[in-house]
Amino acid sequence: MFLFNVRVYGILLNSNNEVLISDERTENVSFTKFPGGGLEYGEGLIEALKREYLEETGMDVEVTKHIYTTDFYEKSSFNESQIISIYYQVEQKNDIVLNIRTKSFDFTEKSLEGKLQAFRLIPLNELKENDLTFKTDRVAWVEFLKSLDKIQ
Repeated sequence: MFLFNVRVYGILLNSNNEVLISDERTENVSFTKFPGGGLEYGEGLIEALKREYLEETGMDVEVTKHIYTTDFYEKSSFNESQIISIYYQVEQKNDIVLNIRTKSFDFTEKSLEGKLQAFRLIPLNELKENDLTFKTDRVAWVEFLKSLDKIQ
């Protein structure tokens, strides 16, 4: 049993002011989140985020700034562990073309692990907290929007 589950996610805002989100289904649970995943033993946070982005999207990303780290108790939806999530803003470094969907949970192919995943690009001003499944993602989204207000 794991006591803590460290997760790392990247919020990617493209040149068209669209945010990349991931619709996923695993273990008969469907959810919408930012791309990213679990820290592996021996990995640093940024290294893990770059690996997760590459595995999920084929993208090389540059981490540009820290957005948010979970500051409340969050139990995993999949086991008894406590989730600690760290969010960064990322920028795409390579020219990979994703198969972008326009509808939620529009899965076409199955992965070997039984996990389904599809990506959507949502205009910055249209992505709402409630579009994201997990509380940690919702809080990180609000913090990301606050960070944009400070820049502009």
